[in-house]
Amino acid sequence: MVHRSILSAAAWGLLLGSLATFPVYAQPANDAAGETQASNVGSGTIRDIRIEGNQRIETRTILTYLEITPGQSFSQTDINEGLKSLYSTGFFADIKLLRQGNTLIVQVLENPVISRVAFEGNSSVDTADLEKEIELQSRAIYSRDKVQSDVQRMLNIYRRGGRYNAVIEPKLIQQDQNRVDLVYEINEGPVARVEKITFIGNENFDNDTLRKAIRTEETGWYKFLSDNDKYDPDRLQFDQELLRRFYLSEGFADFQVKSANAELSPDKTSFYVTFVIDEGPQYTFGDIKVVNQLKSKEPPDFSSAIITEAGDTYNATEVEESIEAMTNELGDLGYAFVDIQPKLERDKEKKIVNLSYIVKPGPRVYVERINITGNVRTLDEVIRREFRLNEGDPYNTSKLQRSEQRINNLGFFEKVEVKNEEGSAEDKTVVNVDVKEKSTGEINLGAGYSTTDGVLGQVGIAERNLLGRGQELKSNFTLASRRRQAQLGFTEPYFLDYELAAGFDVYRLYEDYERESSFISDSKGVTIHGKYALLEKLNHTVYYLIRQTAIKDVDIGASAFILEQQGTNITSAVGHSLSYDDRDNKFSPTKGYYVSFIQEFAGLGGDSRFIRNELKGSYYYPVYPKWVLGFLGSGGNVAGISDDVRINDRFFIGGDTFRGFKKAGIGPRDISTADALGGNSYYVGTAELRFPLGLPEELGLSGAVFSDVGSLWEVDSTGANIFDDGALRASGGAGLLWTSPFGPIRIDFAHAFLKEPVDRTENIRFSFGTRF
Repeated sequence: MVHRSILSAAAWGLLLGSLATFPVYAQPANDAAGETQASNVGSGTIRDIRIEGNQRIETRTILTYLEITPGQSFSQTDINEGLKSLYSTGFFADIKLLRQGNTLIVQVLENPVISRVAFEGNSSVDTADLEKEIELQSRAIYSRDKVQSDVQRMLNIYRRGGRYNAVIEPKLIQQDQNRVDLVYEINEGPVARVEKITFIGNENFDNDTLRKAIRTEETGWYKFLSDNDKYDPDRLQFDQELLRRFYLSEGFADFQVKSANAELSPDKTSFYVTFVIDEGPQYTFGDIKVVNQLKSKEPPDFSSAIITEAGDTYNATEVEESIEAMTNELGDLGYAFVDIQPKLERDKEKKIVNLSYIVKPGPRVYVERINITGNVRTLDEVIRREFRLNEGDPYNTSKLQRSEQRINNLGFFEKVEVKNEEGSAEDKTVVNVDVKEKSTGEINLGAGYSTTDGVLGQVGIAERNLLGRGQELKSNFTLASRRRQAQLGFTEPYFLDYELAAGFDVYRLYEDYERESSFISDSKGVTIHGKYALLEKLNHTVYYLIRQTAIKDVDIGASAFILEQQGTNITSAVGHSLSYDDRDNKFSPTKGYYVSFIQEFAGLGGDSRFIRNELKGSYYYPVYPKWVLGFLGSGGNVAGISDDVRINDRFFIGGDTFRGFKKAGIGPRDISTADALGGNSYYVGTAELRFPLGLPEELGLSGAVFSDVGSLWEVDSTGANIFDDGALRASGGAGLLWTSPFGPIRIDFAHAFLKEPVDRTENIRFSFGTRF
């Protein structure tokens, strides 16, 4: 029973929202009250600061966050910084700074504090389960956005339970001392149950028979003890597998589920499930035989193990059970490494399946010795530690192939050949590794042009196999019209003889963003990193960086949101990344996939406070010899911690990262100055098909067609002049690639067919580099 006045969360949000704008006052004007609000600060010294309107927050606390003390001048910059500092606390719904003579008056309206959180109307979901899902708890400061987020999370709980009609309305009960009770009024609604299950394409079995073969059931009054009549997408997926098993056990070897759809009724109380299937013909077993490829004088007798018989209806379950029994019987005879594969030969006219059990000997040998030849500079240890097999281990083809791949990925060799030959005994094999080294030390000069950086020159010194130990030492100096970079790095791949790659990077980077955002970024820093394997293809990297960045040479006519970013800040951050690499070659992949998750936390000292999360991935599939289809994607978010995200810590998308758009061509922008502001959140996806042009391979020419999609949005600054829309952008085009004697050259022709009016587009992207 509620006895106090009630405001809905939406109404309270409108009330606070109407107070969200604040005037900045300084220059006094005479009026009857002696207090007037003006738009300019003017001159003078602050002699006193008076705090008004605070109830819970102590005056001393407000003065601390304000960072303005008596004796300072009435400075617009100081007042702006004080306002931002107070707003960043999240304590206040409204703040006004007024000047009365030489007194600075700070008027605040505090956000309410949540005294109690309650739930009404929930019966199918326990209150404790709901409390675990919400972010706003007792004693927290009320936030409309957080309430909406909490409501959505609770609705997800109800939908997982089949309640698609659930409605949750948050309400506020005003208390004294600017406190509120937050009450979630819940109308759970009925459970959306499966009303009807229909099969299309079934001729040999009726609907009732097929309904018994799957897990999902039609609802009925007598099924109150079961949840199988609730719609569950995962269960529907499992039902398709159950249908396949049922038909294969009944002789329908060509059976397929064409589609499985669930349609929600308009009133959201019922689901209608439809399976579209293709049964195909029913087969019987024809000839059944065993093809023994074991090196034994007398083949084992499998008569008791094989339960399939000629003339019986084909049954895939019986085939699997026979294979399992044959494998166990061979194991008892000492054949620990064996492979049994069923071979089916369909005769669709006679509707029979001839079945052969092919018994193959597995790699029933052991690695006697690993020989390495061809390496002149590289130590044997560097190659041997990449092996997934050791001397004395059971021979394994997949592990041997993985070892060859790892040696190739070192990048030290032009050629890597891994072969095995018979050892000193029948159950032993010798693995021979023959490599041909290539130059791993480089002193290169570069010259070229790219659309992003303009004319550039480059000097690089690198040694990827220092003293033949696999260590990497690199330095790079780049001078371009819009970018200058100096970098020195060292990596030890097996630190202290552990499979831990440890190293450091020192760098200085100068980037010109005057065309895009009217400023220049000048940064220098140090990164210390370590990388180790969690699984065979899963690696974990941890790092620490400290970086000093200066935002300088800001144009006088630049956006106010960039002008306020001027100055130098220090970022001290720790981060880590998880990466899974299943590509056949990390330098030029043709198949496989790669996934990486990067997380970075800044706030261990320094000026920046944020947490950054990024997810990147790629997948490659050879659709035809030398035709490779690739899908690449990435997305990320950076969120400030008690502070706005600085412009140098935001994401900028365009150019090489999103063809069809200029560098920093999409995302938030100040409309009045056309300056790109960067964004806190982004995603970009690419589909690209690379193919040969039918010309001689020695020319090194290939082509590509591609499409890029993505978006960039969310800045901490807001205002009427800021365009910040997370709408989807898309582009498509074609590219020409040339691996020339002077270095790689690529020209992309792209058209942005989905864009926003403020975006900056380009149709041609050209990059060219040369190495002497």
